[in-house]
Amino acid sequence: MAFDTDIDSDKCLAFIGTGNKNAAKEGALAAVEAAKEAGWEEIKCIEIAGVQGDATNTARMEGYEEGITEAGGEFLTDEVQYADATATKAVDAMNGIMGRYPDGIAIICSNNDDMAIAAARTAQANPAYANTIFLGFDGQQSACEAILEGNLTMSAAQNNYDIGYKAVENMVKYLQGEEYGDVDTGTEIVTKDNAQDRIDRFAEWLA
Repeated sequence: MAFDTDIDSDKCLAFIGTGNKNAAKEGALAAVEAAKEAGWEEIKCIEIAGVQGDATNTARMEGYEEGITEAGGEFLTDEVQYADATATKAVDAMNGIMGRYPDGIAIICSNNDDMAIAAARTAQANPAYANTIFLGFDGQQSACEAILEGNLTMSAAQNNYDIGYKAVENMVKYLQGEEYGDVDTGTEIVTKDNAQDRIDRFAEWLA
């Protein structure tokens, strides 16, 4: 059973999840729309990435680029900032971005929520970045709280509870000789409109 990762179909029973690339693409598409609503005419995106060469990082980067481009924006490939998936390095990366782009950038996307929150908070005092869309990935509770507080714009969240549930459900079907197959659990774009609902669901899942 493969849980939300790319794997040779001959080596697993079924694929459960959305895929890092697909989830990142959905996030990028939503970010471009948000940037347009925020008044940006020139929609450029810079990514604060994880570990260079890491498969998960690469998949998310490809998804971001595909989504931004498809929606009519420009993904600045040469400006990708590798921050090793850490908030501390994301702060340094964001300071560097603000130095190179004093007039602001429409979208800053990050490969996880921690980096996205750190980048957004670093830019808070800079008026040129007041309308920048800060996009995270994972939809963690901390990200939901940051979104409600205005410290993050949105996060692309895979439905991890459903991934686990459907994986076990598929395995039971397999063991009982019933039909089973791939399951796309979808991507949730967390914004101020649904962040509290997701926090409430976290409480239910952990109860």
